[in-house]
Amino acid sequence: MKRPLRALAAAGLLAAGSLVAVILGGTASADTQICEQYGSTTVGGKYVVQNNRWGTSAQQCINVTSTGFSITRQDGTGNTSGAPVSYPSIFVGCHYTNCSPGTNLPVQVKNISSAPSSISYNYVSGATYDAAYDIWLDPSPKRDGVNQMEIMIWLNRQGSIQPIGSPVGNVTLAGRSWQVWRGGNGSNNVISYLSSSAIPSMSFDVMEFVNDTRNRGAITSDWYLTSIQAGFEPWQGGVGLAVNSFSQSVNTGGGTTPPTTTPPTTNPPTGGCAVKYTPNAWNNGFTADVQITNNGSSTINGWTLTYTLPAGQQVTSAWNATVTQSGSAVTARNLAYNGTLTPGGSTSFGYQGTLSGTYSSPTSFTLNGTTCSRT
Repeated sequence: MKRPLRALAAAGLLAAGSLVAVILGGTASADTQICEQYGSTTVGGKYVVQNNRWGTSAQQCINVTSTGFSITRQDGTGNTSGAPVSYPSIFVGCHYTNCSPGTNLPVQVKNISSAPSSISYNYVSGATYDAAYDIWLDPSPKRDGVNQMEIMIWLNRQGSIQPIGSPVGNVTLAGRSWQVWRGGNGSNNVISYLSSSAIPSMSFDVMEFVNDTRNRGAITSDWYLTSIQAGFEPWQGGVGLAVNSFSQSVNTGGGTTPPTTTPPTTNPPTGGCAVKYTPNAWNNGFTADVQITNNGSSTINGWTLTYTLPAGQQVTSAWNATVTQSGSAVTARNLAYNGTLTPGGSTSFGYQGTLSGTYSSPTSFTLNGTTCSRT
C-alpha cells in the first residue's frame, strides 16, 4: 500500500533484551531472522524478502526460510480506518534500489508475454490484516522511489479494513470473481482486486490483472512493470502469518495488443440517449461512474460524451474510456471494446478526481452532438 522513501535506518534497531540477527543484505539460510526496519535478504538466488516496517516505530521481526517467511513479532497497532503498519513481503524486481538477483525488471508491459505466479499462505485468527500482492508500474523504468500505479490483489482480508478508494465494479480474473476498488494514495494511483473469501493458495498469470488495469485506462502498454511483491499488511497482530512458498517469473517476447480508442462517428443517437451519473465524494476527492444508454432505434458506432464539471473538480485518472479535460470541459471517448451501442444498449466508464470546495455533479451531457436525458 503506502511506502515511505527508503530511510537510512540504524543497523542496531533491536528490541531491548532481544537476541536476534539483523540482516541488511546477503543471502538467507533457513531460520534467519530480520528485525531491522527495512532489512532484507535474498532467497533462492532470485527473490528478495523484506521486513518493510514503514508505518510504526514498534518492533517487527520476520523469520526467513529458503522459500518464504513468517512474522514472528509484530508490536505495532494501526488505525483500521487508516494505513497498515508494514508490508513484509517477498518480491522480484526493484523496490527503492533494492533489486532481486538476475531480475529482468523493469520491462515495458507491451514486451511481456506472461508473468506466471504461485503462492501458498498461512493465515492466523485474531489479527487484523490483508494478504496481498503488490504490483508496481510507472511510465519510466524506475528502480527507486514511488511508482505512479499500484495494483493490489487481496487474497484475504481479516478485520474492519478495506482497500484504498471505493468499489467501482466486479470482474472475473484468474477464474475467480473480484470486487474492484479504485483510489489514490498520495503520489500514486491504486486499483485493488478484493476476493470475497480467503484464498490460501493460488497459481495465476499476473498479467491478467495488469491487462485489466490497462483496459481501465489507468496505464498504457508503454508503461514499465517494476516489481511484483507478495506478503501481508498487518494493522494489529499478525504473528504466525507466513508465505510458505512463492514463485514468480516475467516472460518477455511480446505482450497482448492494447485496446485502442475508436475514432468517434458523427451518427447521433436517433431517438435520444440517457446518462446516469453516480458520484462518490469525500473531503478532497471524488469518483464518478457514468452510464450511457442508447435510447434510439439505430446502432451507435463510436461515441463521444461531452459535459462540464463544476468549479474545483479535476479528473486525475479514468477507466473504460479516454477522458480529457480542458478547463471545466470534459470529453470522454470510447475504447475499442465498448464503442458500439445497439438500440437500448448501455456502457459505463468512470474516473477519479480531486475536489476543492463543495461537491456537485454536472447537469448536462451531450452524446455525439445530442443532448441526453438524466436518469
